[in-house]
Amino acid sequence: MNVSLLYSGGRDSSLAAWMLARLGYRVKLVTVTFGYADTAQYAKESARAIGFEHEIKRLDLKLLHSACELIASDGFPRHGLELLHLAALEAVAGEADAVADGTRRDDRSPVPALSAVQSLEQRYGVAYLAPLRGFGKKSIEHLTSSLFSIEYAPSEVSRSADYEKEVRAYLKDKGYDVNKIFPRHVQSRVIGLKVVQNGQDFPGTKAQTGKGDEAEPPRACVGGGEDSRQSAHPS
Repeated sequence: MNVSLLYSGGRDSSLAAWMLARLGYRVKLVTVTFGYADTAQYAKESARAIGFEHEIKRLDLKLLHSACELIASDGFPRHGLELLHLAALEAVAGEADAVADGTRRDDRSPVPALSAVQSLEQRYGVAYLAPLRGFGKKSIEHLTSSLFSIEYAPSEVSRSADYEKEVRAYLKDKGYDVNKIFPRHVQSRVIGLKVVQNGQDFPGTKAQTGKGDEAEPPRACVGGGEDSRQSAHPS
């Protein structure tokens, strides 16, 4: 079964890709951008580092505008980020048998509501997969630290490819104090694979690296990614 996974380059969506590939899914990583900040390339480098096919998909800037208006009105990012996340899921829903993200058990946003997921599945005839939904922060940290080389940075300076980066840039340009809207948190970015244990290949890696036990890191890797999110994404 083919699955398109929303991908920010962070540890959560990278782990989700690993899990789905181990289960036999044919995984393509998709990074959504609205063209306001040039951050998608960092996710592309992370995808290459772990050996998965990757696509950058550009959505209408009007979506970003609508989400930012909602965030500015609310004074917090939850509803605006969820709007963007659902739009991203819909954008990839017609391209595969299943769509997926890296949302986990203790994420606050963006986490699609059950009714939204059911509507998506019915309208597009796809399955929605969230392989990390049963895992909390501590479990994610344990698993990803064993599999990946990861960089961490404060969200305001990270070079991640999630929705928050473009939202921050847009709101800042409109004169808003984004540090009052977004809680302080750290984001991650996967920059390579650690040696795979027990002689097993990392799913999706061998075709890219030609190696069975270790993957080559990307040539240019700087900052950012997914976190311990309190309010941010892409997965």
